Amino acid sequence: MKKRAWISRLPVVLALALCGCDGGGDSGPVKSAKGEPEDRVAKIIEELDRTCREQTVYMVGPEKGVRLAELIRSRAPEVVVECGTALGYSGLWIARELEKLGRGKLITIELDPARAELARENFRRAGLAARVDVRTGDARALAGEIEEEVDVLFLDCNYANYHPCFLAIEGRLKDGALLVADNVGIGAGGMQDYLDAVRSDHESETEWFDIDLPWGKRDAMELTTFRRKAGR
Repeated sequence: MKKRAWISRLPVVLALALCGCDGGGDSGPVKSAKGEPEDRVAKIIEELDRTCREQTVYMVGPEKGVRLAELIRSRAPEVVVECGTALGYSGLWIARELEKLGRGKLITIELDPARAELARENFRRAGLAARVDVRTGDARALAGEIEEEVDVLFLDCNYANYHPCFLAIEGRLKDGALLVADNVGIGAGGMQDYLDAVRSDHESETEWFDIDLPWGKRDAMELTTFRRKAGR
């Protein structure tokens, strides 16, 4: 199990720029107050960033959002599954990359019906609704109902549910699928069963980030390459 640092205190505007927010698809460019091109998705991400900070809605934040987008670009997945939608913040980072790639879809699962509906509206406003399937319910159950083969699994729900969600969807993961678990720095104790499983059975790496969120200043994501065992 490897550890490495990635991004240090990346401001929101710089994070969005590094992610390459140049519009595309049906989310065409709009003009900012200064007349500069600005991606519609970036505007909604910035809006949700403020909302999540003010209302203590846990999110990945821009530092990890940039990394998440980079991982999606590098993988060019057909199917991404996210356990823990909240308001759609991380889903926007993912779906924007799928739209730029011109392929793939995001299946995202949220327990709270009100939050799920807000997320649907945010994806619609961003012009990304066609790329996203928001499902409402317990991810531990719904993950097991996914029929598609999965290229990327993003875990960002209740820490104790990481391992149950992984076990539920394990049979649909492609050999070589990427597993991304958020909050490994601030919540490792609550997801230890998941971390023990992926670190012992698969190639796994911990990436650390300096962040600037009300609930933490340093956190990590666990990146795991899933390998199917012989006979399974």
